Amino acid sequence: MSSDNAAQEEAGRDVPGDGEPVWDVVVVGAGPAGASAAYAAASTGRKVLLLEKAELPRYKTCGGGIIGPTRDALPPGFELPLRDRVHAVTFSLNGKLTRTRRSKRMLFGLINRPEFDAGLVEVAKKAGAEVRTGVTVSRVEQHGSAVPDRRTVAIVLGDGQTLLARAVVGADGSAGRIGAHVGVKLDQVDLGLEAEIPVPATVAEDWAGRVLIDWGPIPGSYGWVFPKGDTLTVGVISARGEGAGTKRYLEDFIARLGLAGFEPSVSSGHLTRCRSDDSPLSRGRVLVCGDAAGLLEPWTREGISFALRSGRLAGEWAVRIAEAQDAVDARRQALNYAFAIKAGLGVEMGVGRRMLTLFERRPGLIHAAVTGFRPAWHAFAKITRGTTTLAEIVRTHPVARRVLSAMDRS
Repeated sequence: MSSDNAAQEEAGRDVPGDGEPVWDVVVVGAGPAGASAAYAAASTGRKVLLLEKAELPRYKTCGGGIIGPTRDALPPGFELPLRDRVHAVTFSLNGKLTRTRRSKRMLFGLINRPEFDAGLVEVAKKAGAEVRTGVTVSRVEQHGSAVPDRRTVAIVLGDGQTLLARAVVGADGSAGRIGAHVGVKLDQVDLGLEAEIPVPATVAEDWAGRVLIDWGPIPGSYGWVFPKGDTLTVGVISARGEGAGTKRYLEDFIARLGLAGFEPSVSSGHLTRCRSDDSPLSRGRVLVCGDAAGLLEPWTREGISFALRSGRLAGEWAVRIAEAQDAVDARRQALNYAFAIKAGLGVEMGVGRRMLTLFERRPGLIHAAVTGFRPAWHAFAKITRGTTTLAEIVRTHPVARRVLSAMDRS
């Protein structure tokens, strides 16, 4: 286990009768959700501990697209480590009907997750959070001998050590311990496969400033090419249970692009999981956010903006829970957190589910709209820039609303 700033640990703790340290907020998982939560909580001056099982920086399977909502949710002054700025999108329908749409203004940026995540953790540290890496959390307990009082949560580590906190934020991924403790329920699981492919300068130049989105052969699937300097991030995603077909789609996709001759530096896979509508977001003094809560956009499976936004809210409400003097007040604050999530991200997820259903049934309609119908392209551009959301477009545009309503009835 490594520990940053031991002096801060000694100075920044509350010690009950048995001598164990008590943190105001302990955040489990140092991805975008966890780092955002730790930053938000530490910014209030509270004693915050951020735990991460890996050593940083570490690789994550992720396209690395930074859309407007992601950028807007970043801590003030955070400098994005952009590898490219996207001004053009090439769309194809399983390799056919290829068309490129361009924009004078940047649509979104591209980052490498190891750099991005490490940068967010540094911001949390500067705000006052202590960071410990190489730490595995076995379980959390809110009752029993390890818990000195009803205002405290015990975090039991893999090495047997117990940490105490007034509130805990779970940001340890969709298969993490904290989501299991809270009882998170998932109703959509998808498999993403990705290859990081180093390419010669001549190939990199052809992709600079342009991404490819391919609507795939498996219902609900799509592929992407995201350029990042001398490397192309190439990936595909589809529903879990289609493992062989998804692997074949990625292989065919890479071959079709003329990239099969280049050896990937990394080949990886990852399951993304969306929460059920009735899935809990808290249990006692424990909150979940980001992937640990199953919060991501169901159609595109975009998760970074959901992680940052839910992480910030979790950090803010965790501080309130830490201050709660009894279970009733803690429960009230946790319900307020859940309401804030459902009123914002929950609404977006609801529209995303409806869009995924439409896309699964009629991928050709989506392709025709975004490549041949100017308002649809403008809507895509506005969403990626962050000037509107899919939910807002459906709410304010009668045509979009009628199309989705028709699909809901079919």
